[in-house]
Amino acid sequence: MKVIHHVIAVLGVSALIASSALSAAPAADTKTLKWAGCGISKNAFMKEMATAYEQKTGIKIELVGGGATKGIRQVASKEVNIGGTCRHVIEKETTMMTVEEERRVQLTPVAWDALAVIVHKDNPAKNITVQQIRDLYEGKITNWKQLGGNDAPVELYVRKGKISGVGRTLRELVFNDYNKEFVATHVVPSTGPLEKAVTENPNAIGITGVSSARKLTGKAKMLALEGKEPSYEHIKSGQYVLYRPLYIVTNMEDHSGPVHNFLQFVSSEDGKAIMRKVGTVPYEDAVGLWLTYLDQQNKAMANRLNVDEATPGKKSKTSTAKK
Repeated sequence: MKVIHHVIAVLGVSALIASSALSAAPAADTKTLKWAGCGISKNAFMKEMATAYEQKTGIKIELVGGGATKGIRQVASKEVNIGGTCRHVIEKETTMMTVEEERRVQLTPVAWDALAVIVHKDNPAKNITVQQIRDLYEGKITNWKQLGGNDAPVELYVRKGKISGVGRTLRELVFNDYNKEFVATHVVPSTGPLEKAVTENPNAIGITGVSSARKLTGKAKMLALEGKEPSYEHIKSGQYVLYRPLYIVTNMEDHSGPVHNFLQFVSSEDGKAIMRKVGTVPYEDAVGLWLTYLDQQNKAMANRLNVDEATPGKKSKTSTAKK
């Protein structure tokens, strides 16, 4: 089974009905391809993938960060050749149409990531449940004693906005509500400041991608979720429930050889071996997770369109930050 076979399912209705542009696809330098995207994808496998691909082909993959939104939109606008994202495209509020900035892209799932709950390395808390995450982000948990920690205030750090890869996935998987407002102590502009704050503040807690969290070893620690560590095997088996796909983004009009060849390399046995070596689960190694993830995505979409679905935590849509 090839990853490319799953692309149509990933695109969904919104991408299939998106309008096509008349201009040509971005020209790909035969010696350099430019990639932009989320730090999660970069940390999960892209650094190692780019190095291996250059050694194999002589073609350099220039890596630029900027987040999932940049990874999608700069491919759509043809500013870069390839993107990386840990979220799907965004639809308009009341329809299934993709927002203008994210049309004409193809998302190919290549790996699995997970959301990791991180705390300071000296925090005695060890485990958190999905319900406790809901309560935390709704402002119902305010003291670490409620999570098995010390008698100290909980300081929740969240990303600004609702369309970051982590923020959108958290709303999708935990709340089934893309518009969910979080009650947080601190709102930060990007994942970097969030992770840095957790390493410095003994009372801090936040959520990031597991590939980024692993790089904080010795400074921060990951909590188990429902008694399961966010390990390679637990993500692969679906026992760690907050998993999500990572995508390679390409422009639907770009049929150039260099872009296609890189995508094929990422999906090849060599590409999958690189992912496994750095602790990232290749998409095809756990393709069965897709149906469960798709069900969560459909629930969030149904909630947005006001379809009658059971939505945990739906009642609370209040303030975004505690003063």
